[in-house]
Amino acid sequence: MSIHCMSPDMNLRLLCAAAALLAVTACASNPPAPASVADGVFVGANGMTLYTFDKDAAGSGKSVCNGPCATNWPPLAAAANASASGDWSVITRDDGSRQWAYKGKPLYFWAKDQKPGDRSGDGFNKVWQLARP
Repeated sequence: MSIHCMSPDMNLRLLCAAAALLAVTACASNPPAPASVADGVFVGANGMTLYTFDKDAAGSGKSVCNGPCATNWPPLAAAANASASGDWSVITRDDGSRQWAYKGKPLYFWAKDQKPGDRSGDGFNKVWQLARP
């Protein structure tokens, strides 16, 4: 049996309208994740590897990598209108900018990675790690 949304039956038309509204609402409430997974690690939209910093306390809403540290380890920037969703959250940095965090850990790029797939920051100073889902 199939349901035709153009049916003269009012109940069927209401059911179709409700289904369409539900589909649109579901799409609107699930924005795309700020990073994707490649070869088991998170990468930014540019394909570059993302890292976590052991000195950042998960869930603190803070990044301790500021100033010269953030020059070497640029944060994964979040837009002004970005909002938390699932395991993704947004923190406000000391300079007022916003940064994405995964499971409470802020995410960073490494300035010395040259191309997508580079992972030269993994284990740096024994405090920088690949960001993994």
